Amino acid sequence: MLTKYVPKIDFSSSQDFRDNYTVIVPERFNFSYDVLDRLAKETPDERALVWCNDQGEEKIFSYSEIKTYSEKAASFFQAQGIRRGEKVMLILKRRYEFWFALLGLHRIGAIAVPATHMLTKDDLVYRNNAASIKMIVAAYDEKVMEQIEASLEESKSVELLVSVSGISGLYEKSFYNKKRDGWIDFNSGLEEAKDFIAPKREEVNDNEDIMLLYFTSGTTNHPKMVAHDYTYPLGHIVTAKYWQCVRKGGLHLTVADTGWAKSVWGKLYGQWLCECAVFVYDYSAKFKPVDLLAQIEKYKVTSFCAPPTIYRFLIQADMSKYNLSSLEECCTAGEPLSEEVYNRFKAQTGLGLLEGFGQTETTLSLLNFKGESVKPGSIGKPAPFYNIKLLKDDLSECVDGEIGEICFQLDKGSFPGLFKEYYRDAEKTREVMHDGYYFTGDTAWRDEDGFYWFVGRFDDIIKCSGYRIGTFEVESILMQHPAIVECAVTGFPDEVRGQVVKATIVLSEKYKPGSDVLAKEIQDFVKKATAPYKYPRIVEFVEELPKTISGKIKRRDIRAKD
Repeated sequence: MLTKYVPKIDFSSSQDFRDNYTVIVPERFNFSYDVLDRLAKETPDERALVWCNDQGEEKIFSYSEIKTYSEKAASFFQAQGIRRGEKVMLILKRRYEFWFALLGLHRIGAIAVPATHMLTKDDLVYRNNAASIKMIVAAYDEKVMEQIEASLEESKSVELLVSVSGISGLYEKSFYNKKRDGWIDFNSGLEEAKDFIAPKREEVNDNEDIMLLYFTSGTTNHPKMVAHDYTYPLGHIVTAKYWQCVRKGGLHLTVADTGWAKSVWGKLYGQWLCECAVFVYDYSAKFKPVDLLAQIEKYKVTSFCAPPTIYRFLIQADMSKYNLSSLEECCTAGEPLSEEVYNRFKAQTGLGLLEGFGQTETTLSLLNFKGESVKPGSIGKPAPFYNIKLLKDDLSECVDGEIGEICFQLDKGSFPGLFKEYYRDAEKTREVMHDGYYFTGDTAWRDEDGFYWFVGRFDDIIKCSGYRIGTFEVESILMQHPAIVECAVTGFPDEVRGQVVKATIVLSEKYKPGSDVLAKEIQDFVKKATAPYKYPRIVEFVEELPKTISGKIKRRDIRAKD
């Protein structure tokens, strides 16, 4: 499969990779027709999707079965009046019907809008109106469905509600067979769907058409709509092959809800292009590290990707109780990785973590290249196509050791994986794409060996007495203290210094908050571990940190209280 799109697959170094990696982009590329259907023809019985849940149920789908169900979904959508370019929101948690629906929408040229089940009425109203959502497909969950129903009066574009209750014969529990007034049953619709007659390819999509819309998970009330075109899946070959290091016949697990872009980073496009099956653990209860370890052992997962938060949970569990010998590769992204977590995970498993960097607007943009030395905590070196420059405010380039904004030079135009635009917002698109660059809003510095080190969001830099301090570098030190479970570092206004470092801390259950002695101990701990000017002059203990619905810390809310 890969040789159809990547002329050269093996590379001797990260430099060789950047210089010589190319992608062949066919005219009117469509992942459902060009990748899934080919896999279903050439390897019909090979497993594509391995699904299980925390109720002990499981289902394994082959490529030919996924093709069949995605065609049924396409026929169902057509029968409901969904046409090319119309938007369908998918709120499907970790249900396997997500793959049927998404690939079915690709087949008819409709635009999929994945969303998290944690959205409230107001969140939904904004998204429905901003994107002109015509249909919402949601997993059967009364809380989720109540929020969707509450949003309808103020969501004039929404015409159809579809519930996913479960395919007949796959579930025994009556919960999955419930129906709700005003909702069309997706699974019954698949069973009753007419044979799918594919439109002519020129009637389905052009490469430049919008295929996916993702809402950013920022801390504002009005997230941006990130539009990706039909070449986007090809950008994830790098993600899967050279960072997650998936392999043909393997089984890859990425921890992500289908409502977030990370899901298609690790649960679909790149993995199937590499002919690697994807594993989905559909849990509804609170995340327990031991449950995840048990699934890795049982199903013999070969490659694993999760944010550093998950790895922090895992290293606190007794991993020695589980046979993790099937694991060959592990990687991480989504938030910065501390050296402490890297070292402890490697000590317990023998596996190093390959860190990477990317955004909802991109595919993998920086990575640690397998086979080369890794510097724990570094986000690696630039991926192919992402011609990265670290720029100062005046657009001059940073020298090694200087902090600058991560920017992608667009002198050669766009490329597979880079977003098309912020949908219906030309002004915000121009704010990040101008002067020949895409400005990520994230900052980093580069060392003398060419490794990049994440610092923080551009507006999170703390300027104290002339020093520039990144929030992450202080948080990384704080997280090494045994009393600290979570922390957020922000700048606090100071008349003399401009700003000082403030640490907002969630403590382990073994420690009691409010202790001046503990605060002083933590301050001294940071002073010993890094430059003294970076230590938090203000320490606040809290029970929990404010977070976005995607789990990112809302530093803006912390600053607003100061």
